Amino acid sequence: MAHEALPLKILAEQFASLPGIGMKTAWRLAFYVLTMTKEQSDEFAHAITTAHDTIKNCSVCQNYTDKLVCDICADGMRDKSVICVVESPKDVVAFERSRGFKGLYHVLHGLISPMDGIGPDQLFIKQLLSRIGDPQQEVKEVIMATNPTVEGEATAMYLSKLLKPLGVKVTRLAYGVPVGGELEFADEMTLSKALENRNEL
Repeated sequence: MAHEALPLKILAEQFASLPGIGMKTAWRLAFYVLTMTKEQSDEFAHAITTAHDTIKNCSVCQNYTDKLVCDICADGMRDKSVICVVESPKDVVAFERSRGFKGLYHVLHGLISPMDGIGPDQLFIKQLLSRIGDPQQEVKEVIMATNPTVEGEATAMYLSKLLKPLGVKVTRLAYGVPVGGELEFADEMTLSKALENRNEL
């Protein structure tokens, strides 16, 4: 692509800087942008800048919102006694898509990872403790829904030690064999978790 125009190359490189986008896909996207009308490209650029300028963290749960308090926290029909702790706003979207959770969330915006220089102070942990400590919130259970990685487990354990003295029930998401999966293809960690989290029939 050495002979491509510099603005096009810069555009492709910007796409390539996005997670999960390789250079081949980045070039395809860059060329596609050039097929847009001026109006379409302006709308595309405007959507990016508007999102960047107006989206902020909810003052309660730290999820992304364009309001002071997000729609989930403001919904009077949600079960305020249960808070599901997740790593990122993407996880909230996943839970909401499943329609199986009716409580509230708390977004940490990361996981404890000493190797990456991320400690507890860089996450929204103080805000979580403040919510649990507020008697008006009436929180009875906190679900640790961080990913089953080393960092996710470490973060869940760290938070559990902080939360238990506050008198709330702390639970962890069950992990195991996926529905429709076959045991012979499951890895050792998945099988051990499936055994660990078995339920009575």
